[in-house]
Amino acid sequence: MRATVMYGAGDVRVEDVPDARLVEPTDAVVVVTRSAICGSDLWPYKSMEPDETGRRMGHEFIGVVESVGDDVQTLKAGDVVVTPFVWSDGTCVFCREGLHTSCLHGGRYGSDGVDGGQGEAVRVPQADGTLVVLPVARDDALMPSLLTLSDVMATGHHAALSADVGPGKTVALVGDGAVGLCGVIAARRLGAERIILLGRHPDRIAIAQEFGVTDVVSERGDEAVERVRELTDGFGAHSVLECVGLEEATITALRIVRVGGAVGRVGVPQEESIPEASRTFFDNVTIAGGPAPARAYIEELLPEILEGRIEPGRVFDRVSLLDDVPDGYRAMNDREALKVLIEL
Repeated sequence: MRATVMYGAGDVRVEDVPDARLVEPTDAVVVVTRSAICGSDLWPYKSMEPDETGRRMGHEFIGVVESVGDDVQTLKAGDVVVTPFVWSDGTCVFCREGLHTSCLHGGRYGSDGVDGGQGEAVRVPQADGTLVVLPVARDDALMPSLLTLSDVMATGHHAALSADVGPGKTVALVGDGAVGLCGVIAARRLGAERIILLGRHPDRIAIAQEFGVTDVVSERGDEAVERVRELTDGFGAHSVLECVGLEEATITALRIVRVGGAVGRVGVPQEESIPEASRTFFDNVTIAGGPAPARAYIEELLPEILEGRIEPGRVFDRVSLLDDVPDGYRAMNDREALKVLIEL
């Protein structure tokens, strides 16, 4: 079968790899129909050291179950399914607490002999605890939005929950990528009264405003902090969603939060320490977040998409075939594309 392999920074190839197959009785093999390139895939694209064996890529996909292991109880061949970006058993102590990203028996796609999602098929370990059957046909028009349940919509929702978004609150979002835009959807859905986006790309701002953004701050650094303070009577935002992970974005998020407010961090941190530690401590600021337990959110968010109340699939602004994935990486890295959907 064909799959995406990264061999180093900027070196992405689509090549023949061994076919996905059942290994454990808890496995399922899924034939991929839709996949995506994630913003987090750009970190190794920018910095990965050369590797002769390569790294299988991709962790967001929808597909059709081809076969299941003998112990799989909830799935059958022909089911249309979506996966969260990590696999998990659904039964361990952390899964039962809604923290599937910390599953004692879970793992990540593209590592430890598990296929990546940017390929023609994937062996999914712990299939019963991981995959969610979708009540639609494989080519349903809602597929782009349903695919966001794998990662970006669930991550935006996680950021909003971590930042304690709720009715009547002012929310600020640092980052206008796909996660940030999905965070706008989540904030509006949770009842935010005012939503401030810190971003400067006109096409992304236009989508954000349609999703519910009320104010846009295009400045950066001290000027951005000052502008947010001006918009909030000098107090800052009740809830801040940090959706980038870079030091400047983290500092900005922590400087624009209101006394007693909360920051939800879902950008993969690029620094070892949290800045602004003293001020946020004395201001009783809550700092929460981490990798989104997408599996815990899919059932909650799925009806919102099926019934047309949210349209997170609009974050996809380019569609690619599998063989064109290397150019999709380049386009996202060069900011020519917001998020690339892969059709197989």
